[in-house]
Parts: sequence; structure tokens; C-alpha cells
Amino acid sequence: MLRMTIAIGAAAALMACTPDGGGTQSAGSTNASSSSTKDVQRYSRDPYPSTYHRYPGAPTLVTNVTIFDGEGGRIENGSILFRDGVIVAVGTDIAAEPGVTVIDGTGKYLTPGVIDVHSHLGDYPSPSVAALSDGNEATSPTTPEVWAEHSVWPQDPGFARALVNGGVTTLQILPGSANLMGGRSVTVKNVYARTVQGMKFPGAPYGLKMACGENPKRVYGSRGRMPSTRMGNIAVDRETWARAQEYDRKWDKYEREGGESPPGRDIAMDTLRGVLDGEILVQNHCYRADEMAVVMDMAKEFGYHVTAFHHAVEAYKIADLLKENDTCAAVWADWWGFKMEAYDETDANLAILENQGACALIHSDDENGIQRLNQEVAKARAAGRRAGIDISEEQAWTWAAINPARVLGIADKTGSLKPGKMADIVLWNGNPFSVYTRPERVWIDGALMYDMNDPSRRPVSDFELGQPGGGNFN
Repeated sequence: MLRMTIAIGAAAALMACTPDGGGTQSAGSTNASSSSTKDVQRYSRDPYPSTYHRYPGAPTLVTNVTIFDGEGGRIENGSILFRDGVIVAVGTDIAAEPGVTVIDGTGKYLTPGVIDVHSHLGDYPSPSVAALSDGNEATSPTTPEVWAEHSVWPQDPGFARALVNGGVTTLQILPGSANLMGGRSVTVKNVYARTVQGMKFPGAPYGLKMACGENPKRVYGSRGRMPSTRMGNIAVDRETWARAQEYDRKWDKYEREGGESPPGRDIAMDTLRGVLDGEILVQNHCYRADEMAVVMDMAKEFGYHVTAFHHAVEAYKIADLLKENDTCAAVWADWWGFKMEAYDETDANLAILENQGACALIHSDDENGIQRLNQEVAKARAAGRRAGIDISEEQAWTWAAINPARVLGIADKTGSLKPGKMADIVLWNGNPFSVYTRPERVWIDGALMYDMNDPSRRPVSDFELGQPGGGNFN
């Protein structure tokens, strides 16, 4: 699905390429087969494994660039060497080796690939029409049985635009927020493939999308059913978690001791069991500070952990609680006021969280915003400076790099420019905090997926081929 030198037409050949990390370890995979108990019938924790294989790339050395390493480090006149899909060296004066492509980056900046933890690409793709609207199973207040990946359309033109205009190399696709429990999320590499399994980030854990506040109570209250209030939201959540705990106990006992037959399967409870067992990460849509505090208390009651609150407009009010609970806040730079729970906002939200030592990051929740997350980071940093909080450029870049990687459970693999990590890299044609700057080149696992100076290196989905304006990213 690529109109470029590495074409999707060659997908069959690409399947023979060596995968990153020595195997196609799949999302949320666990070793459920080892047990001394005879004849225990375990269900698969990962029935839809990743089949991602990195595209072929050439050994490359980029020199004379300003590097933001994604973890708060900055290197002037820096260099980076990568080969075989991984970063080999980062520093200054790295010597060129025979057979290595050398790129002079004088006057340019280099960063890890941008990571967006909140996207609906593929589930709410372009063109935005009812026939392609597959992101919200708004038929029950809790639908943990649905998986976002089963709606993802791999040909969504939005994937290419996020790569070309925004330097996005990894993204989490979530179900919508009509439901208290909306279903499983999936983390993908931003490459075109014939199937969503071909995009799935190897080894990335699944997420459980949860929501609190106005959306669930509005959707179901308007139908004359529970929940119609915030207390109804929490009541339904608690009842559901109580059932999940019992389900988890039954399966734990059976897998430990065996029995004549396994407990009955419940696909919804399988997901919640994964959360209780620490395999699936909770990604919770929530705006108000008081509600976030209640949700963290509920998590303690039932023995799970909230990895991140998304949107989190009032996170600045409870930075200490977020830090204490090791819970991140994924926020916008300046979206506010579109409903009451989004009213009490400050543009300095991210800067305050950073200043208080909480885990903070940027996110999009938008097919256009995902193309400009570098500018969103710049706006959030500028708002902090106006509030008297001066955060360096290199530290602010953690909001689009290592912190999102932590939220997705993949910080050991990507999110910063460290030797041994995936070579997910963006070369910007200027300072990425400028509105005039664009990605010049983007590598994913060391493969050059976009080059602004080479029309053959611009990804275009099959859906766009032959369409008016197909491949026009301006």
C-alpha cells in the first residue's frame, strides 16, 4: 500500500525480512502454557498476534545535527548511527564506516519519532462517513469485549499524513469514550500493511479504554438507563470490577489446581482479568480533578492501576496525587471550554505537571492534531514560560517521546535515542518548535519511510491511488 520504492506490492517479500527484536512477539503476549498441572485448558491471551516485520533499511549516519534524545538530553553538533533496525551510537564525532549512508544535517534537528497515545485513526478514518465510523460500540455502558484493532482500516489516509506532516512513528488506537469501558486499544507502528496485525507494535501490551464524566452519563442517561449521573458511572464500574475479580479468582484457581472443566469463558471478563493481572494497561478518559481522584481510589479498591488519564484538563490541580499514584496525564496544549468538564483549564497544564514532578505528555485525539504534535508541545512550553515555568526544549520533547512510550509500555524499545533501541527517528528541516518546520526524513526501525526531497518516498494508501489529489499532503 505504498507508492514508493518500498511498495506494499512487495509485501509478500517483506514478510521474509528479519523482524525486530528476534521474533514476532505479539501484543500482550504471556507464557500461559507452562504449568505442572496436567490437562489444564488455558485460553489464548493473545489470539491476534502481531505479524509486523520491519521494512528493509540501509546503515545510516546522520551528522552535524542538534539532537533531542527524548529523555531530556541535548547534543549540539551531534551524530547518530543506526543499522539493522536499531540505534548503534549517539554522540559527537562518530566515524563513518564503509557502506554507511552519510547525511549532513547541518542546521537541522533530530529527535525520536513522535508517539501519540490517543488516536482513533483507522477506527474513525478519512473520509469521515458513517460507513467508516467504527470507533464506538455505544450499545452498553461497558463493552470491554470489543477490540479497537477489529475495526482498524489499514488503508486510512490519515496514517500517512501523521507520518509525513507530524513525524509520528507509533500510535495507540483507542475505542471511543461513549462507554465506561470502551474496549481494548492497540498500539501500532505507523507503516502501511495489508492487515492491522502487520502494523501491530511487537510486544506492546494492550490497553483498556475507560471513560468517566459527561460522555457515559449523557449517552446512557438520554436512553433512560443507568448510568445517568457521575455516581451511576462509578456504581456500574464497581459492579463490573467485582464480577471481574470473581472471574479472575475462578480462572486462577483452575489454572493452578486444574479440574474437570475450565470456568465458562467471558470475552469481556478476559480483558478485565488482563487488567487485574497487570497485562493490560488502563487508559482512562477523564477531565475533572475530583473524578480522577475517585477513579484512582476505585483502582486501589479492586487492585488495578491507572496508567494514564487522557485529556485530563484539570490534572494540574492534582499533580501530587498523580505522582503519588504513578499515573501519567496525557493532555492537550490548549483545548478547553467545549463542555463543562473541560472548562476549568489552563494552558500551563503540562508545564505545571512537569514542574511538580508528575508524568506528563501531549496527545492528539484528532486526525489533524496528530500531524502537528510538535507545535502542540511548543505551545504548551510557551504557556509554561508565560506562567513563570521555564522548561528547556529538550525536556519538553519528553512529552512527545519517552513519556508516551512509558504510557504504552514500550519505553524499553522506543521513545528515545539510545543504543539498542528501535531506530524510530525524525530529521526535521529546522527547529521542531517552529511552525515553519517539517519532517525532512522519517525512519521507522531504521527504514526510510519518508523523504521530503524524494517523491517516491511518500506513503500513499491503496485507497488514495487514482483519487483526485491522492498523495497530496500539503
